[in-house]
Amino acid sequence: MKKGIEYKFIIFLFSLIPISMIVGQAISLINIVIISIFVIIKLVILKNFDFTKNLSFILLLILYVYLLFNTLISLDAGYSFLRNFGFIRFIFLFVAVNYFFFNYKNNYTFLKFWCFIVLIVITDSYIEYLFGKNILGYGQDIYSDRIVSFFKDEPIVAGYLNGFFFLIIGYLFDKKNDQNKNLLNLLIILSLLYLVCVIITGERSNTIKAIIGMSIFYFLNNKFSIKKRIFVFFILIVTTTVLILNSNYLKYRYFDNIINPILNADKRENFLKENIYIKHYKSGFAVFKNYPLFGVGNKNYRIETRGENQYTKENYIPDTHPHQIYFELLSEHGLIGTTIILSLFFFLIFRNLKICIASKNSLQLGALSFLITNFLPLLPSGSFFSDLNMSLFFINLSIYIASNPSSNIFSKKIK
Repeated sequence: MKKGIEYKFIIFLFSLIPISMIVGQAISLINIVIISIFVIIKLVILKNFDFTKNLSFILLLILYVYLLFNTLISLDAGYSFLRNFGFIRFIFLFVAVNYFFFNYKNNYTFLKFWCFIVLIVITDSYIEYLFGKNILGYGQDIYSDRIVSFFKDEPIVAGYLNGFFFLIIGYLFDKKNDQNKNLLNLLIILSLLYLVCVIITGERSNTIKAIIGMSIFYFLNNKFSIKKRIFVFFILIVTTTVLILNSNYLKYRYFDNIINPILNADKRENFLKENIYIKHYKSGFAVFKNYPLFGVGNKNYRIETRGENQYTKENYIPDTHPHQIYFELLSEHGLIGTTIILSLFFFLIFRNLKICIASKNSLQLGALSFLITNFLPLLPSGSFFSDLNMSLFFINLSIYIASNPSSNIFSKKIK
């Protein structure tokens, strides 16, 4: 295959990633697998296996070996097998992204297409917020005032936007130059449009993640002055506060459901006892106490908390996961497995922190901002190892390491 055709083909596949996630998990899976197979075959043909000596790649292989072991000790290996065994596709995707960034430097045109898709989703979310239906007729029928956009019956649009927007804003910042000061103002406006969009979706946890992620991105972004960074941070906070205070629905979601019960001593005890997420956290911790070393196994929380156990074991809440990353990891992987998973991911992320900040690589910084928000304590979250969340996580992790020559696994500069 000629290099020009090869480049266009891989660009096409990368461009499809955000669309495939909207269409459905099966399409997203197929697209990631095709990307991975294509690049792996290419590497085999070239007999390029030097990346296998890179520490980042080796650590991911160690994680994969642990997940295979986790299958063996699961309550029901049938539930965990596909999730754990299929994790290999994310390692292949990681290799593919690094290969692309290393071989096609500054030719990341797929990110322009990602920008276009994300802008469409943001626009569609505003349309649904204003008119009750999005451009395809999907609306707030199932989740009241929650925005669903193109996801039809799942209120996950804010999580989806978080997974891509930090990469896009980072990419656009890298395109900015000192002579074009208007572009900086445009990027700040775009950031505000994104943040407002996330807030109006009604997804509280993802809104907090968006605010913290944007704060990290602008605070660490040394492409403009400290004074401007503080100003942007101030605008983010004011915008969030004004928007919530001027919406009865948002005031109910944030103040009546969370802030007031916590601050009000009379309501606090009942809130801590009856809040559904706290019940889920207690359930996750209860499972962990019963299986403290290795947990019940990936995707086996549902097995442990359903059936007779939901009636016979204290604090159990029947569900697919405990809705918080740390309680999910502790309940399904125990103390040992959680330590392995978090140690490997934290090392991969923070090992390259100094490189990211020093190089003024805004694309890498955008990925870092998203990755950090995945590990915020206490905030509710979807299942960490679900297809959507793991895909978004690994896209960002891959670009975080691949987009800088000093951390790319194909670079000779780092081992």
